[in-house]
Amino acid sequence: MTVATRVEPGDVAVVSVTGEVDLACEDVVNAALQDQFDHRRTGLVVDLTGVDFFGSAGIRLLVDAAQRAQRQGTALAVATDRRVVLRPLAITLVDQAVEIHPTVPAAVAALRGTGVPQRRLRA
Repeated sequence: MTVATRVEPGDVAVVSVTGEVDLACEDVVNAALQDQFDHRRTGLVVDLTGVDFFGSAGIRLLVDAAQRAQRQGTALAVATDRRVVLRPLAITLVDQAVEIHPTVPAAVAALRGTGVPQRRLRA
């Protein structure tokens, strides 16, 4: 599992996670997300387009991130078109609590408010 962070124009951070999201990597992903919240970014995209396993720890990370984003007033979106991520989010109804876009550019554009329609993906 790897985590990389970059900041796009408009102060939208992208935290990209590849590999497996499970208990073994929960702390690393959480630290990357918290760091971006601490910077008080305008928006935060959680890029899960490279994830090949998404367990309960990943669901918990997204729920926690959505709650913090709401409290802080930070726009939050998830980028993925991977069934391995979409299915657990749909089963747990987390897909109704966070914006989900098929690509990082679509998620970043939506958070910037450029009029790209939100597309909720179903598993």
